Amino acid sequence: MKKNIITLITTLIIGGILYYFFLPALNIHSMGFWIFLVILITIFILTKLTLSMDINGRISRIAKSNAVLVSAIALVFIMIMLINFVLSPLFNSKSYSKRIIINEDEDFINDIAQVDFDAIPLLDKESSQKLGDRVMGQMPELVSQFYVSDLYTQINYNNQIVRVTPLEYDGIIKYFTNKKDGVKGYIIVNSVTGVSTLTKLDKGMKYMDSALFSEDLNRKLRFTYPTKIFGEYTFEIDNESNPYWIVPCLKYSGVELKRDVEGVIILDPITGKSDYYKVSDVPTWVDHVYSSDMIIEQVNDWGKYKNGFINSIFGQKNVVKTTTGYNYTVMNDDVYLYTGITSVASDESNIGFILTNMRTKETNYYPVSGAEEYSAMASAEGQVQQMKYTASFPLLINLNNRPTYLISLKDDAGLVKMYAFVDVVDYQKVVVTDASKGIKKASLNYLDEITDENDTSNLIEKDITIANFTTAIIDGNTYYYITDTENKLYIASIKANKNKLPFIKINDVISISYKQNTEIIEITSIK
Repeated sequence: MKKNIITLITTLIIGGILYYFFLPALNIHSMGFWIFLVILITIFILTKLTLSMDINGRISRIAKSNAVLVSAIALVFIMIMLINFVLSPLFNSKSYSKRIIINEDEDFINDIAQVDFDAIPLLDKESSQKLGDRVMGQMPELVSQFYVSDLYTQINYNNQIVRVTPLEYDGIIKYFTNKKDGVKGYIIVNSVTGVSTLTKLDKGMKYMDSALFSEDLNRKLRFTYPTKIFGEYTFEIDNESNPYWIVPCLKYSGVELKRDVEGVIILDPITGKSDYYKVSDVPTWVDHVYSSDMIIEQVNDWGKYKNGFINSIFGQKNVVKTTTGYNYTVMNDDVYLYTGITSVASDESNIGFILTNMRTKETNYYPVSGAEEYSAMASAEGQVQQMKYTASFPLLINLNNRPTYLISLKDDAGLVKMYAFVDVVDYQKVVVTDASKGIKKASLNYLDEITDENDTSNLIEKDITIANFTTAIIDGNTYYYITDTENKLYIASIKANKNKLPFIKINDVISISYKQNTEIIEITSIK
């Protein structure tokens, strides 16, 4: 009896230490729980074996105990695999496809308002990080004690589109020297204007990811909610600029199958006070309840399994998937995730796209066929290939009642240098403009060129013989300056015929179209 008590106490002590550091959820739907349970069983058996056997029986009893232990562990994981197999898409494809409800009867032009360039997130996360780090670098009294977290959560803050991220303790020593006052600020980067500010707090934030012991964020959450399975947490601020940790609580079928969000914990990092909300009761100032990877996973299940498991493998009729990559936009005081939808049989074009509310998971599908995002990005980069700018993932906007990609072109430092507008239906229609001229000027440049391309009325057609020509690159666009055999001068953008212009030679006869005779005739198209 005494040995059993000692064994139990030893197991509890070692298990308590392991629990303190690894913080598994005490929930049968968590794989971490089963691993922790197996470890406890192992500790119990080995401790009991050590206390109860004599030297002469050590080898034989160790062998027997090990066999029992291995069998018990194997049985646990075999049961988990069997349960998960029964609950897998093979037998439950419909329930997987219905994890997210997607409204398919939507119209792009009617639902998506004309773009407001004063309320569109032009800066992506990478560019925001660069700007946020600059602000921190200007405050030497803080940069030596804290570092800037890489969270940079996209939120709607009092009708402003911003990214917000906290400061964190810069190491163990800095934690002990600053723990009394806590972390006294967070950074806001305006995603429209790029203005970055460091907001200082009267009372510092104590419960942080970089804190230790009882002030460690994960430990605080686990000890308060021992049975909850935590998702990807975010840092947000409410309308009064108060900081909060937003922590989704996950639910599963089987062991970590078919994940979804059942509720949200909102924790005040200053006081440590927290509240749990059901998804339907989450305050409207919260923007992120569902993580982007969960939304993508559920949309892919919808596209894969809506016609059954067998069809997802054989035939694949109407099987679709999301494109690689996504972006955020803000509408109606909420943050939405955007990504394209493409057929599993093709990765060169989209058949539509989705918008998902990150707070409510309400999702609309818009059947807009056109270029896949990375094709549009490559097209934009091709316009300025000599500058080696990198394209950000596109924003899909309604520009003049046409679905249009808006792409930022960045230099090696992550700073936006140019804006590119790309027609979704025809990604060869792309216009880039220097960012210093402003986004509105860039949109006007695009609309002027697209309008000219689409207006075919009153065009003059003519055959000319090339006597001489030269090329120049202006604002990232290639232009051809042509002199014909009658000494008349012409200018043509590469877009007049990208398949013919690069190969023209002297004495070639080409058929051109233009609107009016001027000193230098601007060619609209070349046949």
